[in-house]
Amino acid sequence: MTFTPRLGALACTGAAALLITGCASLGGKPRAVAQLTPTAAVPGMAVSGNVRFTALDHGVRVEGEVRGLKPGQEHGFHIHEKGDCGDNANASGGHFNPSGGTHGMFGSPGSHAGELPSLVADAQGRARFRVDVHAISLTEGAANSVLGRALVVHRDRDDYTTQPAGNSGPRVACAVIQRG
Repeated sequence: MTFTPRLGALACTGAAALLITGCASLGGKPRAVAQLTPTAAVPGMAVSGNVRFTALDHGVRVEGEVRGLKPGQEHGFHIHEKGDCGDNANASGGHFNPSGGTHGMFGSPGSHAGELPSLVADAQGRARFRVDVHAISLTEGAANSVLGRALVVHRDRDDYTTQPAGNSGPRVACAVIQRG
């Protein structure tokens, strides 16, 4: 099943892994946050946002809003292996990939755990999203834990094929995922 991109929505394939759910109570579940701030990689592009991570029985709900994007444009969105946003976020390393998969579309079998659906900015340069990711966790010390890793927004769309990271251009915003 394919989800068609709409302004302000996520574009992705892999409905089995993408579960957009209703407002269920998640009280008492472990949580984390990432406060995206702009990098210096693209002068004049001030991308920022707030992202929340909530543990589920099988995975993590990732939801939030990113602002300052180019209106109507698609942007790569990934969890990176290192929790370092210095050096224009290049210090964050490659995509989070604890199982040694290949780069591909979110939810594709064997793809990186750090793959997230691309962001699509609305006419005001905002992207709102909510997605359940089953390849990651918020469990301290687990191989698939995203705590302490970087969340990165890229300038360009992810082509889902170029190895190892989808050719999505410079890193325009970055945050370290922290308990919250």
